[in-house]
Amino acid sequence: MIPATLSGMGLEAGSNNDTINMLDELWPLNVIDPEKSKFPCCLVWTPLPVVSWLAPFIGHVGICREDGSILDFSGSNLVNVNDFAFGAVARYYQLDRRQCCFPANLSGHKCEQHRYKHHEFGTAISWDDGLESSMRHYENKSYNLFTCNCHSFVANCLNRLCCGGSMSWNMINIAALVLCKGRWVDVKSVLRSFLPFVVVVCLGIYMVGWLFLIALLSFSFMLLAWFVVGTYFIKNILDC
Repeated sequence: MIPATLSGMGLEAGSNNDTINMLDELWPLNVIDPEKSKFPCCLVWTPLPVVSWLAPFIGHVGICREDGSILDFSGSNLVNVNDFAFGAVARYYQLDRRQCCFPANLSGHKCEQHRYKHHEFGTAISWDDGLESSMRHYENKSYNLFTCNCHSFVANCLNRLCCGGSMSWNMINIAALVLCKGRWVDVKSVLRSFLPFVVVVCLGIYMVGWLFLIALLSFSFMLLAWFVVGTYFIKNILDC
């Protein structure tokens, strides 16, 4: 039986068998296990040294396979497998595979609105297949914190999966999703993410004065403005 979450989507009769077969292949996921660094089908986040001390909303993200293994783009031509760069996972958000599109052919797309765009971008027959395709793509990319980074890699994965029926995943909405909806692993993760920032702010104000806080806020604003402008207004800058 097709789950209620997929009912009423107006699937054509010719694609029903493909949809049912796809659902049959979605075996149950293991539970999330932070102690073993296993986060099945999750987006994961950890603070960056120095950068997160100045702007705590900036961090390093990765995406996980169905078995919970973490993939993250952390250097030129390098996608780590189960070796999350910059420390243990601090925050995570689990995605629903049933909200992704795994077409067997052009007529089997569940994302009817983005059928041709999805086909042209590159599709996948499973969650892990989509991640592997993006991984191969980014193993030939040069890493740059400001233009082609870990957020770009995760966005590429989700666009290849057409996750949530969207082909508009980018650095901004990836970061917003994890920061707004992500769950903290534990209290230590919260402290590890924000305590250095608090210490830097306190020391800066003590040594320099309130001008330090103004400078820090200006830095954060310019950093955020760069990604917003590059993502939504001058897309070629961040196109990798």
